[in-house]
Amino acid sequence: MTTDNRSPRLNRKEQRQMGPLRSETRPWGIWEEYLDEQTYRVKRLMVDPGKRLSLQKHKQRSECWVVVQGQGVVMLNEEQREVSGGATIFIPREAVHRLENKGPAPLIVIETQFGVCLEEDVIRLADDWGRT
Repeated sequence: MTTDNRSPRLNRKEQRQMGPLRSETRPWGIWEEYLDEQTYRVKRLMVDPGKRLSLQKHKQRSECWVVVQGQGVVMLNEEQREVSGGATIFIPREAVHRLENKGPAPLIVIETQFGVCLEEDVIRLADDWGRT
């Protein structure tokens, strides 16, 4: 006899009611956290038109971004790349990176972090709002 310990699949209404585990408004938009496990974390980033994240790197984690909506530019080390829906970007640990919304609508990205996933692991190298 096999036992299925998985939770029943949630319908869309139930998923919306659950919402994110946490969210934070930032000067560039908002992020929402949906999974926070020991070695990985999943967030949705919503970057407002004309805004960008700080130029940053992380000592303890790598990231993978999947663009699901909007148009923008990703800076990864010395390289810049235009992105839109369907683009995927892998950001290795210690890589200098930034995400910028160049479009007229919100830029929405699903971010998966791998490693030690602490907010304190953001090392800002440049920031439009003077954060360090």
